[in-house]
Amino acid sequence: MKSDFSFFASRRFLPLFGTQFLGAFNDNMLKTAIVVLISFHGLSAAGLPPQQLVNLAAGIFILPFFLFSASAGKLSERYDKARVARLIKLAEIAIMLLAGAGFLTHSAALLLAALFLMGTHSAFFGPMKYSVLPQYLKPHELVGGTGLIEMGTFLAILLGQLLGSVLTHSGAALIVGALLVTSVLGLFSSMAMPSVPPGAPHLKLSWNFLGDSVRLIREAWRIDDVRCAIIGISWFWLMGAIYTTQLPTFTRLHLGGDADVYTLLLALFSIGIGAGSMACAKLSRGKLQLGIVLVGSAGMTLFGGDLALSAIPSYHGPLATLAEYLGRAGSWRAIVDVTLLGFFGGFFTVPLYTWLQTGSPDEFRSQAVAANNIINGFYMVAAAIGSALMLKWYDSISMLLLAAALLNVLATAHLAWCAPAIWRQRFDWLRALRN
Repeated sequence: MKSDFSFFASRRFLPLFGTQFLGAFNDNMLKTAIVVLISFHGLSAAGLPPQQLVNLAAGIFILPFFLFSASAGKLSERYDKARVARLIKLAEIAIMLLAGAGFLTHSAALLLAALFLMGTHSAFFGPMKYSVLPQYLKPHELVGGTGLIEMGTFLAILLGQLLGSVLTHSGAALIVGALLVTSVLGLFSSMAMPSVPPGAPHLKLSWNFLGDSVRLIREAWRIDDVRCAIIGISWFWLMGAIYTTQLPTFTRLHLGGDADVYTLLLALFSIGIGAGSMACAKLSRGKLQLGIVLVGSAGMTLFGGDLALSAIPSYHGPLATLAEYLGRAGSWRAIVDVTLLGFFGGFFTVPLYTWLQTGSPDEFRSQAVAANNIINGFYMVAAAIGSALMLKWYDSISMLLLAAALLNVLATAHLAWCAPAIWRQRFDWLRALRN
């Protein structure tokens, strides 16, 4: 059965898509604006230098995923998910009012508090957005819906980062207005989401966040499909964290490009993931095709490795502007590599997210997504630690990127060993295309 995305404009999907898109957009607009203020406009706190304060901001945003994901999963199972979404969006407006006060007073404390609360907002919204999809969509629409959510998420991230950077140069009032308007639009979008029955209305909530997280991961690990899907998705986020974190410095030191060149590459990476997510959904023809994960993995290794090999060992000289870089011989190799790395990343992740949804029991689906968010966070922390050690030992970003691409082969082999269905179904999507 073909995936024609005819459900996109229906009330079963569009309000959820809009709510998710606007939330991811606001997340990244806020984060980027704070980082730009720290890096270029003298925002400071506790006497910390800019680079340490930027790392602190990143840690503050991700901390709620470790603390509250288990509670978020329980909340989405116990209550109507549409109602939960509306409460989260109401909280987002309050958070943006706090952030607005921080921008207007140039207060790092208020902005970092708002960033922590926005991370909490995202930690609570994440389990809801994926677990509600099987309740809104028909089985043959689920892969397409997951692909659309993935595409929308990465485009929202890109647009939020770009606008957050641009508006901070135009005064606090504009960034505050944009954040508030986006949060209000998100609330209106959530109000159109259809109600759905709770998956586990008698589930008990608790304040023991750490204990709940440990129990949640232990329970998720007992379900083979959930465990394998989480391992694959978390590896994707580890690779993504390595490449996107190192891309600014890689562009400067190994490609010889300025900030505009980096912005182009980041945009192409995000657009590539969106396009790959959509292409994967189309090729799947309305069915979960785990074999496509192998296609995505092969592309990630091929183009991620070629990006590392295309680099100049150590660039010396003035940084090229975007126009100069595009006119330089060989520049298109890196552009194609970054775009296709993102494209095949979309191939890799969409089947795994779909599998996480379909492989979870109905009453545990939100909690499975919450467990995935926690493990994703651990993998991204591991990416940061591993990258720091690799750079200390070899002092070469291109070597780090090459190592990540090669390790992807081993990680995918381990995933296929854990989930033999991935290997067994390696050609099923091709057979589906012929039918």
